[in-house]
Amino acid sequence: MTANQSNGTLVDLFTRSRRRHGQRPAVGDGTTTLCYDELDHRSDAVAALLRSHGVGAEDRVGVCLPRSVDFAVAVLGILKAGAAYVAVDPRYPDARRGQMLVGSGADVVLGDPSARPAGVTATFVSISDWSGFAGRGVDQPPLPENAASVLFTSGSAGEPKAIVLEHRNLVSFATNPSLPRLGPEDRTGQISSVSFDAFHFEMWNTLAAGAQLVILPAVPDLLAADFQRQMKRYGITAMLVPTMVVNHVVREDREAFASLRVLAVGGDVLQPAACRALLESRFDGDLYNLYGPAEITTACTAHLVTEEDVAADVVPIGTPLAGVTVRLLGPGLDEVPAGERGEIVVGGPGLARGYLGRADLTAERFVTVQIDGTPVRMYRTGDLARRRADGTLLFVGRVDDQVKIRGYRVEPGEVEQAVRRYPEVQDAVVLAGGEGDGRTLVAFVALADALNVKDLRGRVERDLPDYMVPSRLVILDEIPFTPHGKRDVVALRAELERQDARAEGVVAPRTETERYLAALWEELLNIEQVGRDDDFFALGGHSLLAFRMSRRISRELDVRLPFNEILDNATLKDLAGELDSARTAGAVQ
Repeated sequence: MTANQSNGTLVDLFTRSRRRHGQRPAVGDGTTTLCYDELDHRSDAVAALLRSHGVGAEDRVGVCLPRSVDFAVAVLGILKAGAAYVAVDPRYPDARRGQMLVGSGADVVLGDPSARPAGVTATFVSISDWSGFAGRGVDQPPLPENAASVLFTSGSAGEPKAIVLEHRNLVSFATNPSLPRLGPEDRTGQISSVSFDAFHFEMWNTLAAGAQLVILPAVPDLLAADFQRQMKRYGITAMLVPTMVVNHVVREDREAFASLRVLAVGGDVLQPAACRALLESRFDGDLYNLYGPAEITTACTAHLVTEEDVAADVVPIGTPLAGVTVRLLGPGLDEVPAGERGEIVVGGPGLARGYLGRADLTAERFVTVQIDGTPVRMYRTGDLARRRADGTLLFVGRVDDQVKIRGYRVEPGEVEQAVRRYPEVQDAVVLAGGEGDGRTLVAFVALADALNVKDLRGRVERDLPDYMVPSRLVILDEIPFTPHGKRDVVALRAELERQDARAEGVVAPRTETERYLAALWEELLNIEQVGRDDDFFALGGHSLLAFRMSRRISRELDVRLPFNEILDNATLKDLAGELDSARTAGAVQ
């Protein structure tokens, strides 16, 4: 099946692989491994279990289980029952899980009844009940146009939007020849949240190829145990990794992904510095930069990163996948000239049905565009891009980010690109602040090498017109991201407020070790005056920065402090005490 074929369902896709590779491993989680035949039998039983609860075509069934073999069984069983799966990450807050289950209209949920969110009236069914239905099959398979998945993304009003993807959407994506090619010998590492659209690639592209889905520990646990070693331990050959993870990990360990044959990156802007580190490492596989909103089924363009891209200011988002139509349009939905920026508008077999229960929003974002005189249904992404002469697309920013500064219309993404051009800058985000005539730009900058604010401002003032120069430059160690790999604008604004407010109540470090850690934290967190009572995570630290701190301590003090000790001793004085104990123990040995 090719990307241009809309026939077939995910159940058909799995069945074809099961017939070819029945005894080969299909999914494993470190505790349990199922071959394709076993996954088929268990999911049949889950389908029969769900049918006994009245589940059928176009129903939505929630699945709120930890990432595991059981989760994969549940998803396939839901599809065999004819319903669509609503993947709810059990790590999400109670309110968010409740929003997703209620918003999807799920009447049945595969999950732990004791974890029922407040206000959810759906029937909870234990996945272990499948054993009572072993040997039973289902005789009403889904159709290509049936709903297969309901996926939630953030909404501008704070309410999540429920995207309905059909079987034919996911099949076209999983079999698209423009995406990284997987084979039966591959082992795909699964690390994304099951509620994130990267899960589609991890599960369906893997099963379509007859490969094995390997459910890995969470990213913080992988970092604590040495990322590179874990990749080798699990025999991982292919992964789709959030951009933020790549940016953090390769700064401290550029060999982390060296054992992979395929590394796909997506979720945000891929930085040339991260690509350079990868291509200069022992990694000799294929590095893909993927772009696409969930409304077009995970990705609509792909780019195989080359050495030439590393020397450029921007890593391309590439060219359309096979069967996908991408147009760059102006406000009137007319094609913009080559080299000009326009809104990315996409269509093709991956185009979602629309937003569940939101006909108004569906009509606003899913529009009809005339292409060569033919009306074509397409999705307005709200993203801006330019097209090079060779047809390759370069991401620019967001349509709705445009602001007026002193009467001039400014695209913050353009300012971001200008700031990122400097070799000392790893990443940058520019946000607008203020209102009316008081509108200003604030640039949050993560540095790869030493550069003071005065010199950076001088460069920006030299290269940009005065109305595009940010009124404030905030230096960060890393740009924060959401769990889905998107820039965390809320966290950036909170960081700005925190830096403005944080000036009093700091208790100075007292010991040599406390002073060492204070200096290290100030560098990692890009803040001033760290006190002995300060908490690393309250100051903006997170597991990736804790990983870097652990590496620095090991390298500079020749002391191996277990990663969990850092997590368990978050205040500076407590961590200093643990570090002193570790140094004393090392000296005694």
